Amino acid sequence: MQPDITKAQMLDELRQENAQFEELLAAIGPERMTQPEVAGGWSIKDIVAHLTAWRSRSVARFRAARSGQPVAPLPWPADLQTDDEINAWIYAANRDRPLEDVLSESRQVFQQLVDAIDAFDEAELRDSSRFGWLAGERFRGSSFFEHFHEEHESDMRAWLEQQG
Repeated sequence: MQPDITKAQMLDELRQENAQFEELLAAIGPERMTQPEVAGGWSIKDIVAHLTAWRSRSVARFRAARSGQPVAPLPWPADLQTDDEINAWIYAANRDRPLEDVLSESRQVFQQLVDAIDAFDEAELRDSSRFGWLAGERFRGSSFFEHFHEEHESDMRAWLEQQG
């Protein structure tokens, strides 16, 4: 957490980012979320499942940091080493799931992330040694949407614009 941001501000920022994400999903509409070829053959549903899987890793890390326990095993096989391998596994694991299940899980995991961060007090959030996976970097609420903004948002918005 940045020294100049409170936990409440961070959580507000996180919720605002999620609200913007949900607005984009609403603009797309459920009837178009399973159409392929949004980005690299993936549908909107596939992108949501991908983001949710990686966000669940953040939830597990925060919960482990809070409890002082090791991070729970990840949902993907431990022998997968690269992001591409993991992403392929996430895609395969979710491609046949109903859209409603993927969206519901996305919302549940987001709330779990909020709850996991909210479980820390201000001083704990400022102690970067608690969050070894961050390698000393500070985080904000927007940090949890950086990958979406950098890798997926422009594809989703461009695809939506093409749909008319």
